[in-house]
Amino acid sequence: MATTDPTLLAPPTIEVEGGADVIGRSPGQLFWMRFRKDRAAFLGLGFIGFLILIAFIAPLISKLVGHGPNDLYSNMTDSIGLPKGPTGKFFFGADQNGRDVFVRTVYGTRTSLLVAVVATSIAVATGVTLGTVAGFFRGWVDTLISRIIDIMLSLPLLLFAIGIASACSLSPKGCFGGFVKPGRGLVIFIIALFSWTYIARVVRGQVLSIRERQFIDASRSLGAGNGRIMFREILPNLVAPIIIYSTLIIPANVLFESYLSYLGLGLPPDVPSWGGMISDATRYYQVAWWMMVFPGLFLLFTTLSFNLLGDGLRDALDPRGGR
Repeated sequence: MATTDPTLLAPPTIEVEGGADVIGRSPGQLFWMRFRKDRAAFLGLGFIGFLILIAFIAPLISKLVGHGPNDLYSNMTDSIGLPKGPTGKFFFGADQNGRDVFVRTVYGTRTSLLVAVVATSIAVATGVTLGTVAGFFRGWVDTLISRIIDIMLSLPLLLFAIGIASACSLSPKGCFGGFVKPGRGLVIFIIALFSWTYIARVVRGQVLSIRERQFIDASRSLGAGNGRIMFREILPNLVAPIIIYSTLIIPANVLFESYLSYLGLGLPPDVPSWGGMISDATRYYQVAWWMMVFPGLFLLFTTLSFNLLGDGLRDALDPRGGR
């Protein structure tokens, strides 16, 4: 039976003057060496991991605290209906209806992450596909897709989002023949509809450059078709920019969901959302600061963490970076 020489599995070494050896490193090792030096990115990654954890165990946290996200507690409002502040059982105080702000903030984490991640995934898949097709085929295909992108980018984003959310919320059946229904699905649809253009434009520019390289000509000379070249040769070379821009789009989509919730569009009142909680707090913040501070801090640190992580990934994946 053939055996494998263990020396073949070791990283390649290069002898230099003085007897020292330079050990070759894989792209993954180079990425890790760069990324682990960025403490801010690690801090952001840690907070994102914390958010994902509490999003998964939100029902358990609610059970341990003994309060549901929509449970009403009359003892947490005073005689004139104003909410009471943090106590030993209500860590973040109560809102105007006597609901536990802490539990609703925890459940709001699930809403924000779910909407942002799913919407970003749809937007990235759409943008990568259209950007790859436009950059590879060029000609009238590129012109058509590029003009669609220009039209989408020229639209007043928030105004159209409000219009779509209002129109699709008029009936329980939603719009587009019931394809988009009120609730999380509507918010995800709106965010994905306006988010794919940025990644599509970035991918198109990268593909225009990569398609002219020699390894693409070599693949074509060996009989590879357009589909294989696009998705087996070009797409793997786009992994780094796709990952980077995805981490930068997610915080923007978290804020987008908060904008819609703040305006009372998309999500029903019984679904906890940081934007909806901040909207409720606007009438009470002078006497109930906790209603705005705690969901606002979660929203702030979530956005900051994703941006720090995106910056760290960009520095680590860019071989021309100085860090």
